[in-house]
Amino acid sequence: MIPMSANRVSVGLAWLALAATAFAQSVILPAPRLLTTMPMGAQVGTTVEVAITGEELDGLSDLLFSTPKITAKAKPGEANKFLVTVAADAPAGVHDARFVSRLGISSARAFTVSQLAEVTRITPNTSLETALALKPGSVCNATVTARAVDFYSFMGTKGQRLIAECATAGIDSKLVPVLIVADAEGRDLVVNRTSGLVDFTPPADGKYFLKVHSLTFKGGPEQFYRLALQLVAADAPVPRQATTRPVNSFSWNAEQKFNLPQLAEVEPNNAPAQAQKITLPCEITGRFFPAADVDTFEFNAKKGEVWWIEVASERLGLPTDPFVLVQRVEQDSDKEKLTDVAELNDIPPPMKPSSNGYSYDGPPYDGGSADVLGKLEIKEDGRYRLQLRDLFGGTRSDPANVYRLLIRPATPDFALAAWVVHFELRNGDRNAQSKPLALRPGGTLALEVVVNRRDGFDGEIELGMENLPSGVTAAGLKIPAGKSQGMLLISASEKAPRAIGIAKMVGRAQINGTTVTRSVQLASMAWPVRDASGEIPKPRLMADVPISVTDAEGAPITVAAREDKFWEAKAGEKLTIPLKLTWRSEVSGQLRLRPYGAAISGLKPLEVAAKAETADLVLDLATLKPAPGEHTVALASGYVVKYRHNPAAVILAEAAQKKAEQEVAAVAAEAKKLSAEVTAAPAEKRAAVETAAKAAEAKLKSAEAAKAEAAKRVKAATDAATPKDIADIVVSEPIRIRVLPADKK
Repeated sequence: MIPMSANRVSVGLAWLALAATAFAQSVILPAPRLLTTMPMGAQVGTTVEVAITGEELDGLSDLLFSTPKITAKAKPGEANKFLVTVAADAPAGVHDARFVSRLGISSARAFTVSQLAEVTRITPNTSLETALALKPGSVCNATVTARAVDFYSFMGTKGQRLIAECATAGIDSKLVPVLIVADAEGRDLVVNRTSGLVDFTPPADGKYFLKVHSLTFKGGPEQFYRLALQLVAADAPVPRQATTRPVNSFSWNAEQKFNLPQLAEVEPNNAPAQAQKITLPCEITGRFFPAADVDTFEFNAKKGEVWWIEVASERLGLPTDPFVLVQRVEQDSDKEKLTDVAELNDIPPPMKPSSNGYSYDGPPYDGGSADVLGKLEIKEDGRYRLQLRDLFGGTRSDPANVYRLLIRPATPDFALAAWVVHFELRNGDRNAQSKPLALRPGGTLALEVVVNRRDGFDGEIELGMENLPSGVTAAGLKIPAGKSQGMLLISASEKAPRAIGIAKMVGRAQINGTTVTRSVQLASMAWPVRDASGEIPKPRLMADVPISVTDAEGAPITVAAREDKFWEAKAGEKLTIPLKLTWRSEVSGQLRLRPYGAAISGLKPLEVAAKAETADLVLDLATLKPAPGEHTVALASGYVVKYRHNPAAVILAEAAQKKAEQEVAAVAAEAKKLSAEVTAAPAEKRAAVETAAKAAEAKLKSAEAAKAEAAKRVKAATDAATPKDIADIVVSEPIRIRVLPADKK
């Protein structure tokens, strides 16, 4: 398989010839994207009004959630507003919200279900006098005010502990919050500029204030937050609001059961003399607390034993960086002799990620983690000491920074994540956009799939997809043995009907003679970032895998094998696969179709002239040397299309304009007639005729206003439908080949 980074560079180089015109181009065809909801959550068992904003909202029909326990109905007469009902038994936590519009399913936005009473700030609260009263046990949904501070008041009781938390990053917000507790005069008592959390016990009964502002005092609809205030017991753990899952958490499966004896860390255990005695295997639950905490454990082990050590902490959504040191302990008279056996630190990413979030030396998704997963080989019988610490624990003292330490025999397994492939579409392109799985008929989406191999598993992984909508098919380019990357191709047939479905991506492998199936977790950018040199992209894992097909427009280009079959040849022969190309839009320049798939690694790009209906893919199997067997491959190229946005809207707008013009003409004629009748009317009827004439004049003004508004809509639709250059990629439908063994000589 061609390294993905090499493909990114090569696809990018294909655009250097177009650099003179490319800077004026947009990248990626329009796609529906949900940008904001207000509020960003709701209490279980309630119904709330939710307003949304987004891209490609034309034809908005539904608001959907990743749990069936949340439903929504459009609010009659009000655009982009829904009545959202959260069932009494809805699971608390973060769920994904998406809308459905003309182009299909949108990207996701976090929507939180909580047990707290929900409040939405309506009026400005940028002073002590306008502070919004917030009761313990509630959460307020708001957007931060630009160049200002938002004020909230609450009543505190001496000695009663209160936790205030301003949730932002974990609910898709771009806000970096500053949270302050102030006294009744507004003087700062406690300030947090990092985590948005304040643990506060009032020194006296009275009124206090919470202040919220952006670290940079930036405001706007993307700078939203949920401010929770909760009363907790003095010795209770800090309650935290639910958060989305970062991409680097995909390798931790909280539901996986290792059936290990469960232990709790027992303090004090910092010093060697205080080491907690354990027996392997085991799972230990502990925490990096207080600051500079070092948890020490001792165990006996025998030569030849092999143990796998895993720590989950950062992957639980915490700002921690675990480090494990294992030493062999020998007693030399009254002194200890310590020999380092293993140092275990970060889990490396399956693929080298982008160096800056958008460049094409790697994907803008990092699947690695600061957590620990590594092997401990025992070379000698004896006593061993394991020290676990947070490498940055000296700078923080938070009892919420918990960990799970697992020491177990080898349990070979794997975890998978996927995202829509990221290409450089033109010279200087810095986009890192959210890409919903919203297909156009005749189009194919390629998803990059990466694997975290666990406990020595090194086998081949077959990729597939289940529960697809009608007219949609999927094919997997397998992850070869020992490799970290594969691909999934999702195609909508040219006649695919409009549809939406919740699919499931899976990977299957043979482990110790048993077929093991694991779900593939979908990742995407939380926000569409057009220029990642000025804004850091924020990818995360999605809660589910929704796929849609639109009937509004087809894919600009379809590339496919002429026949849907296995194309066969013997090893060492040449295999010619005739391709068919369907062009539905005006495209600039030729295609340079680059190969994907281990069977055609090393193949030169196939150049195809614009509007060419056929081409031949020639595979020299003697040069490529694919292994005998069945293979799935694909081709991809960048291109520039003259894209017309929703031309059907122009027709509808023109029809509405014509109707408005006819209405004006009819009302004007009636008004003119009544005006003439006023003069001729007898005295006893004149008042009634004058009233009718005035009503007709008012109706005429209303009709003329409607006509002017219709003209504006025609202009807006016409401007939007004016052809614009957009750079995008075309991915072929999967091409299947079967390599037969060469004839024996």
